Amino acid sequence: MSSPEEQAYCLLTEYAHGFMVSQVLFAACELGVFDLLAEAPEPLGAVAVAARLGTSSHGMELLLDTCVSLKLLQAETRRGKALYQNTELSSTYLVRASPKYQGNMLRYLARTTYLCWGHLAQAVRDGRNQYPEAFGVPSDELFTAIYRSEGERLQFMRALEDVWSISGRHVLAAFDLSPFPLICDVGGDFFKDPLPEADLYILARVLHDWTDTRCSHLLARVHRACKPGGGILVIESLLDADGRGPLTTQLYSLNMVVQTEGRERTPAQYHALLAPAGFQDIQCRRTGGIYDAILARR
Repeated sequence: MSSPEEQAYCLLTEYAHGFMVSQVLFAACELGVFDLLAEAPEPLGAVAVAARLGTSSHGMELLLDTCVSLKLLQAETRRGKALYQNTELSSTYLVRASPKYQGNMLRYLARTTYLCWGHLAQAVRDGRNQYPEAFGVPSDELFTAIYRSEGERLQFMRALEDVWSISGRHVLAAFDLSPFPLICDVGGDFFKDPLPEADLYILARVLHDWTDTRCSHLLARVHRACKPGGGILVIESLLDADGRGPLTTQLYSLNMVVQTEGRERTPAQYHALLAPAGFQDIQCRRTGGIYDAILARR
């Protein structure tokens, strides 16, 4: 059995190499490994996969074997030759034909978020997003340039749809929404555009992008538009009361520093935003998934 010191070093090594794991996943998706294996009538060897995808056989073999270690692929040996096929995980989430496909989000993470996170230390130093450093965006366009192109904006929208296909039903089941027949999913330029009449306004993954001041301004606008007895449903990933978990939400919060001007928040912090805006009967529900729900009434 290893000593506590050795265990600590192993944990440190695991953390230090974490970016390599994500890059294996990103590369396999970009190269089309999972789609190819899904379409193949039988398991394929590394040489066959490399030939069909136009890669080196040596590099592909290493990539495939690493995917096996990560449980993204499974392998069996026949006559001394390794043959690869998808696992249930990759078949469900990494094959384009799957209704639960998450590849759009992975591509956005690989091409945009990953590059911004290379400047995390600087984001912590100066408290602003890192688009200028990562992509050469002028500093006076910090937030308006969050999407480098229309294509990237659409990529992100598709990525959110991927995530919602998994998380949406848990969030919408958190509360009984039957008292709200007319629902408005708030999007677009919600700081300026008139808000349509509705019984319930949904702010899904919106408030975490913004400072408290900007959130308060938006919530006040929603409150003015909301009918008496109407409500607001805030969908976000909730931090624990002390802000020290869950780890995924903490990472999301750091990502808000790196890519936007906001943060993830605790239930108490959302209450502190909603109540001064005029909302009452504020209820927070954990869903057990990535995103949680907060319902409040006018």
